[in-house]
Amino acid sequence: MGLALIRMKYDFDMVPTAALYASALALLYLFLSLGVIGARRRTKIVLGHGADEFLMRRIRAHGNFSEYVPLCLLLIALAEMQHAPIWLIHILGITLFSGRLIHAYGITRDKTAGPGRVLGMGLTFFNLSAGALINIIYAL
Repeated sequence: MGLALIRMKYDFDMVPTAALYASALALLYLFLSLGVIGARRRTKIVLGHGADEFLMRRIRAHGNFSEYVPLCLLLIALAEMQHAPIWLIHILGITLFSGRLIHAYGITRDKTAGPGRVLGMGLTFFNLSAGALINIIYAL
């Protein structure tokens, strides 16, 4: 049984649209990672945030991204595997990418829960809830 699983061929052609958004989000994640590295160099803080607000904001933009994106991407890929309409998969991908981009900009630029943060999280929560509901509907 175990050997059969090892030999199993995975067909990544099943989720080309999810792969497109995963790749775009990976580039955004790289950009956020470089932002943290740049902030660490600028502040000379190697570990933690040292109560530096500039560094703290970049760390949270990066961390928040890594907290939400994996599950959202999984829901997008699962919906695509369940043959949800392609336009629906694109709506999920676009809202996730847009939400994460807007949130990252908002959290690094605004000291309050400004419009960028709020809109970005709203789009992310829409994506998370819509992705979950779509998968539940298609699973039933």
